[in-house]
Amino acid sequence: MFEIPAALLSWFYGLTNSYMVAIAMIAAVVMAITTPLTLKSTKGMLEMQRLAPEMRKLQNEYRNDRTKLNEEMMKLYQEHKVNPMASCLPLLAQAPVFYIMFRILRGVAYIPSGSARPVSDAVWSAVGNAEEVADPGFIPRYLSTDSALYQSLFGKHEMVSLGLDLSKSAAVQVANGFAGAIPYILLVILLGGLYFVQQRMVAARASISPTMSAGQAKLMQYLPVFFAVFQIFFLAALVVYYIFQTLLRIAQQAYITRAFYGHDESLGRQAQRAGEAAREEAKKNGESGGLFSQAKRELGGASSKSASKPSPDETPSKRTPSKKTPSKKTESSKTPSEAAKPTSSKRVTPPKNRPTPSAGAKGRPTPTRQQAQAEKAKATKAAKATRPKSTKKST
Repeated sequence: MFEIPAALLSWFYGLTNSYMVAIAMIAAVVMAITTPLTLKSTKGMLEMQRLAPEMRKLQNEYRNDRTKLNEEMMKLYQEHKVNPMASCLPLLAQAPVFYIMFRILRGVAYIPSGSARPVSDAVWSAVGNAEEVADPGFIPRYLSTDSALYQSLFGKHEMVSLGLDLSKSAAVQVANGFAGAIPYILLVILLGGLYFVQQRMVAARASISPTMSAGQAKLMQYLPVFFAVFQIFFLAALVVYYIFQTLLRIAQQAYITRAFYGHDESLGRQAQRAGEAAREEAKKNGESGGLFSQAKRELGGASSKSASKPSPDETPSKRTPSKKTPSKKTESSKTPSEAAKPTSSKRVTPPKNRPTPSAGAKGRPTPTRQQAQAEKAKATKAAKATRPKSTKKST
């Protein structure tokens, strides 16, 4: 992943013998790879905006049926041959490219430290340069040891091009002395100005989008400028790479403006008119055409729909007919023996594997064996006392 771009950077250095020119050439190669994706993304985004009025009608018609709305949207995309995912291609491509170039440009000026320092010390000692162990210098990464770029940086402490040490950051140079850090600070300021120009060109076209408000456009315009402030902690080589890349992006945006917005029947102008029609339709319905407003309406509709559904507690439950319990015998209908018989349970021993209720628990405590036998004897004695004496039959 890193060796091929690093080899290309080393090849450019072998042709020019300049670190800065080699970095500029690798930035041009990266832009040549990503520009076709950017153009395809811009075309797909404008085609989506051109369908904005029809999409708005479908959203209003199938507001309460998400499944049907998705089906009609897919039919609309297939009818006009529009791919909604086309606008995501540059973002997906730029993320790995940014990471790869970040690692390569940091790797060419790599100085072992921390846990990697003992390994480098052992290597220097093995090759017979024990005096270099205290301050080994650069050990470039991802490069072949016989390449021109590796040979020019191995064991060195500077990466000088046009009087600038590209292996140092503006923050490090400020710590060493403000006077020597001025060129590095000017590089960061230049990068921030180029970011502002690029995003101003993008924001001028993004104002036609029905899904972006003025506040969102301002945010997109100034956000990259704040990103440039953090470049003071990056190596000057990375800042130089971003400067050349941003210059090429400005030229790219100028071409997009001329190609897609050059005349009244161009795709950009059609998207502009469609966006205005979609905003007018939204105003008639009392809605806002902004992206966040649309998401808020959808969330509000989903919450109101869920709130309108009765909860399970509110639904009337079916009543099951209660079983009739047999009526108890009245005291008058009981025989003297039944009235004297206690109503306690016949089981006097506590059941197994079941805890005995404590004294503070509710209900009647379980009697002991002695109490149960005493109660049984007392009941038997009371029954015998109330039993009528039988008379002997006469012969």
